[in-house]
Amino acid sequence: MPMSNTAKWVLGITLGIVFFGALFFLFVFSLILLPDASDDTLSTSGEKIAVIELNEPILSSKEIVRQFRKYRENKSVKAILFRVDSPGGGVSASQEIYEEVKKTREEKPVVVSMGSVAASGGYYVSCGASKIVANPGTLTGSIGVIFQFLHFNQLMEKIGVDASTFKTGKYKDIGSPFRPTTTDEKKFFDQLLADVYHQFVDVIVRERKMERVKVLQYADGRVFTGRQALEYGFVDTLGTFEDAVSIAANLAGIEGKPRTIQEKKRRSFFQEFFGEAGAAVTELRNELLRQPILQYRYNGF
Repeated sequence: MPMSNTAKWVLGITLGIVFFGALFFLFVFSLILLPDASDDTLSTSGEKIAVIELNEPILSSKEIVRQFRKYRENKSVKAILFRVDSPGGGVSASQEIYEEVKKTREEKPVVVSMGSVAASGGYYVSCGASKIVANPGTLTGSIGVIFQFLHFNQLMEKIGVDASTFKTGKYKDIGSPFRPTTTDEKKFFDQLLADVYHQFVDVIVRERKMERVKVLQYADGRVFTGRQALEYGFVDTLGTFEDAVSIAANLAGIEGKPRTIQEKKRRSFFQEFFGEAGAAVTELRNELLRQPILQYRYNGF
């Protein structure tokens, strides 16, 4: 017997209520299960060392800068341990984080603990710290700048697709994927990258108190181990994360075993319920949509 219009309407309403009810339940359930990002890090009782983690490519400075500002203003936080495990990333984002680290260092000690990789922009942001601690096997260095873009012109010719560009200056479409790079444009890129490269070198010369000629000797894009970095003068000492905590405590004058605090990284609803697959999709989206072109980045990652 066919279903009446009234029955169909009632069934539709019922299914809609069930569907939106389930979504609401999942939302409330996620709020209960997801960790509270605030934790106890805003407490003003006791002397603490705050831990800030940079464990991904540098696409944005916003989150790291926010944490540095928060802990700099918290009087109970006597020192900050900056855990850097990153191949670097965007030039301007790296520079903004470096400036915030340096600004914080002027008020309280900041100790960098390098993880597996703290290269290029990962090393740049480390230079603002009071002390840099690396593991013997840490990969660091990769001092340089990289600028990459794709060319589709040969592929377009094969499939019979053409593109037209209208511009007001000869450099307006520089880096276009639809045509080869001209000799004039290559000279332009050389000048552009040289300026950004020497900004990196300037920071190292100033912060590490090294002769420019010595920095340039190693600033050719190569990576070196933590042990080599210590020998060359790019880090202050070798040690583990716990060693870095002890160094931060000594610099801050904290007696006894220091108490560390750290924000719990809040995962998105999508990541929480879809696990690693969700995290991978989110990371891919970030890479594709927010990838900076001009980078201080170790290209091995």
